Amino acid sequence: MSVAMDTYPAAYGRDPRRLFEVTDHVLAILERGGADLSQLGVPAQPEPEDGLWEDVSVPRARALKNIWINSMEDAAHNEYLRWRLDDLAPEQKPKVLRGWLDSLIEAKKAKGRPAVLQFIVPGNVGSGKTTALAALGNEASERGLHTLFIKHATYLTLRRPSGGPEDMSAYRVRKKFVEADLLILDEFCGEMDGVATEFARRETIDLVDSRLAAGRPTAYSTNLRSRATREFPAPGIADILGERLLSRLESRAHLEKIQGPDRRKPKKALDW
Repeated sequence: MSVAMDTYPAAYGRDPRRLFEVTDHVLAILERGGADLSQLGVPAQPEPEDGLWEDVSVPRARALKNIWINSMEDAAHNEYLRWRLDDLAPEQKPKVLRGWLDSLIEAKKAKGRPAVLQFIVPGNVGSGKTTALAALGNEASERGLHTLFIKHATYLTLRRPSGGPEDMSAYRVRKKFVEADLLILDEFCGEMDGVATEFARRETIDLVDSRLAAGRPTAYSTNLRSRATREFPAPGIADILGERLLSRLESRAHLEKIQGPDRRKPKKALDW
């Protein structure tokens, strides 16, 4: 008795692949994702003398650009990837942001610390703060800086024991965001009530402190004031996360307010 078995002929024009062989196509995908190809036996690109990966024809430079793009896509902010500093309105402070970025590039080349390590952008809801910092990140990633974007609330979620992806422990989450050349922390202290948890205070102070100690710059956007006053009684950052955190946040910092109409508000008010 014979048993008929299905057979599948090999595709014409293709040589059979060895098991576990990594093709050029797979290497290209890994490279775009920022993988360390040296672990697969691919020779590493030589480090540039000034420490900056600006030539996008070099795989490492393309990988850094894609790391930034991935962080924006993770935040569902794909639409912000088109912005550049030249596209911003004057009230979004493009000249000041460009000047700061230039100082970060010069510090990186000199292997030193920037004079301003923390760039704080407060302002009202919808005034264009995130757009301005996204434009900063878009250009920073194109000029060779390892740049990441994340919302403050998302970072705190990822730092919880079961908050991150399956392949990323809380330790790796912290390492990833502490070691970036430039971190853009969006909606700082957002989505918090008047009294933050001890976990939120501890994790935020740790992130700010660690980046300060390493001399790595961070840009913050926030809808909140520094603290509540008689004129503005709503809780501020110090009221939520404490004076200790605010003291660290203001260390080696520059503040640029972005004020203006809510850009997301429809021209004609909706009737509810």
